[in-house]
Amino acid sequence: MNAPIGHYQYDSIDRDFLAARIDEFADQVARRLDGRLTEDEFKPLRLMNGLYLQLHAYMLRIAIPYGVLDSRQVRMLAEIARHYDRDYGHFTTRQNIQFNWIRLEDTPEILRKLASVDMHAIQTSGNCIRNVTSDQFAGAAADEVLDPRVHAEILRQWSTLHPEFTFLPRKFKIAISGSPNDRVAARFHDIGIIARPGPNGPLFRIFVGGGMGRTPVVGQEIFDAVPEDELLATLEAILRVYNAYGRRDNIYKARIKILVQALGIDAYRDAVRAELARMNLDDYRLTPAMVDAIRARFATPELDAPADAAERLAADRARNRTFDRWARSNTHPHRAPGYIAVTVSLKPPGGIPGDATSAQIDRLADLADTYSFGELRITHMQNVVLAHVRQDRLFALWESLREAELATPNVGLIGDIIACPGLDYCALANARSIPIAQKLGARFGDADLQEQVGALRINISGCINACGHHHAGHIGLLGVDKRGEEFFQITLGGRSDNQAAIGEILGPALPEDDTVDAIARMVDRYLVIRSTGETFLDTLTRLGDAPFKEAAYEKA
Repeated sequence: MNAPIGHYQYDSIDRDFLAARIDEFADQVARRLDGRLTEDEFKPLRLMNGLYLQLHAYMLRIAIPYGVLDSRQVRMLAEIARHYDRDYGHFTTRQNIQFNWIRLEDTPEILRKLASVDMHAIQTSGNCIRNVTSDQFAGAAADEVLDPRVHAEILRQWSTLHPEFTFLPRKFKIAISGSPNDRVAARFHDIGIIARPGPNGPLFRIFVGGGMGRTPVVGQEIFDAVPEDELLATLEAILRVYNAYGRRDNIYKARIKILVQALGIDAYRDAVRAELARMNLDDYRLTPAMVDAIRARFATPELDAPADAAERLAADRARNRTFDRWARSNTHPHRAPGYIAVTVSLKPPGGIPGDATSAQIDRLADLADTYSFGELRITHMQNVVLAHVRQDRLFALWESLREAELATPNVGLIGDIIACPGLDYCALANARSIPIAQKLGARFGDADLQEQVGALRINISGCINACGHHHAGHIGLLGVDKRGEEFFQITLGGRSDNQAAIGEILGPALPEDDTVDAIARMVDRYLVIRSTGETFLDTLTRLGDAPFKEAAYEKA
């Protein structure tokens, strides 16, 4: 078996299943096109295959399990962008990719092309368990204690078309990390999992009831140390309690976070334990042999950096300040000597966050082949990661990225803006997220300024559904409609790390341009009042929001 690096290798059973599924959907599309199915009849069928009808066209959302792709899959995404969309794709905060200009009649062909590289769009929509996300540095990060991808794949297989969880009260999102430093926003998921090694095998800390949207909630710990063999049974029980008692009478009250709040975490935990007591746990027991069988379908990179790789990288950084700046912001420590993980920013000044052209996607596939064992990851911050780059080859990679206009040095800085598609595409949005993201990106595009400001994350959502995760932004922007005009509500202090918090509303919503000016004044104020070494969040914690509120609503 020639397994791809970083993700599970399909077998004939997986491929036969996908082929049958596409044949079924192709028939449904044909019946919709000739009128035998009405839109109301067709809607639940298309949603089960990731196809939305948005403001201007159909949008196809494609799953990228735990965010990992191989280069042949990346090239197929470029081909779809080139031939079926308007030459670009949009990477989302769920580690998916969306194509916004799809013709209905093309969807069966697109799905067949995706299946040819072991991809699909199943469960990227609907009231089911959505794409399982993971740490973009999984298997590479220096601070990782357990690689979560094998368990993410197990959860993917467990949840795909699970007969009991295909029609949940609402959509359901799971994230898993193997680092003590939460990079998956675990506490903002319906179920967030932090894995770690234990004396007798992996242990899993589980949070439930987190989420954003209309009712933002930080998830609560339900179990601290679930052993590996009980992982699936525990998740099954959590889902069963939610499926049985979650509200279905009100779409806005149907998420697990509402149920957990209503019962209280202790009562929810008791209900899960009672459910576990009724289950035959052997039916769900995850044995070491089962885990090993999944792990065997993953290939691992042969890491063979020369002994002087770090020394050569240091020399490259010393002789080129522009490269050094990019290396400071866009790289992450690797577990293996001589290697480094690279984040490719999809946030150029004035650009659309998460968008990449077909040429850029193709180029990323080439660079993955040349520098990272043909593997590429998508982050929930709407960027791309090459996880295994030899340090002595980092300068050459940076030069290639510069040629492709993909070397923006702003990861984790104010220009690294997260934004949903907003009212330019989404039928649910109240405001356009993209134009204000572009204006903010351009306003703070200067690399010196971004580095001076330091860690400051801006998240933008075009409506209360919070696809841009504005509740978790250090500065969050929520688009609202005020008598037919687009305004933006500012929140401060959100974060999705180990100290997860929901941003507090600063004051009245402002028009788009006034919002950009208000944020600029807030940043200026921060640069004046911060103490040495403080981040934006540090200063906000020390002084509260008063100085920022004063700056934001300052009269001209």
